[in-house]
Amino acid sequence: MKMAAAASTEEAHPAPVPDTASLKKLREAAATCTACPLYRNATQTVFGDGPSDAEVVIVGEQPGDREDIEGHPFVGPAGKLLDRALVDAGIDRDTVYVTNAVKHFKSVPRGKRRLHQKPNAREIGACRPWLAAELRSIHPRFLVLMGVTAAQTVFGSAARVQRDRGKLRESAYCPQTMITMHPSALLRAPDEASREEGFKALVRDFRVVAKRLK
Repeated sequence: MKMAAAASTEEAHPAPVPDTASLKKLREAAATCTACPLYRNATQTVFGDGPSDAEVVIVGEQPGDREDIEGHPFVGPAGKLLDRALVDAGIDRDTVYVTNAVKHFKSVPRGKRRLHQKPNAREIGACRPWLAAELRSIHPRFLVLMGVTAAQTVFGSAARVQRDRGKLRESAYCPQTMITMHPSALLRAPDEASREEGFKALVRDFRVVAKRLK
């Protein structure tokens, strides 16, 4: 029993978030984070990317396989869909800061492939201080939470994507916060018609933000 307790304590140390408003220093500190076990099997920490004065911050769940390899968020297939949605909504992608609720890729091996696994509450909680530090540094006008993990990281376990999506409301991190679907959900759609319908809905949500930006 004592050995089990010791192992549990060893896993529970806090994220090493420095007291700074510098995204560069936050990124450097996050690169050595071992606050949860996900760092063990991930290639690297994938911190947020974008301008430090971004008016819009977009948060996803976690990096995928491509992001884990390249070290940047939203560079894989879901990122390509996000880029398209922003263009169609009239938001300049280069002005947006993108990040994830969890900074390490959680996966399970299947032959030569690594399949995505949803992060659990302990892993999300361990990474929340990094997201909070990013948002304190940037002070965005708009915060967009893509998918249930990002939504529940900010609004708690009661948040639901389909019920709450497309509405701007205040959160603890930003006065104008929106929940929408994650582009990866479109990649899992059963047919082209469903993917197209989902993509149009995603663009409609982003247009709510685009209208307020103008």
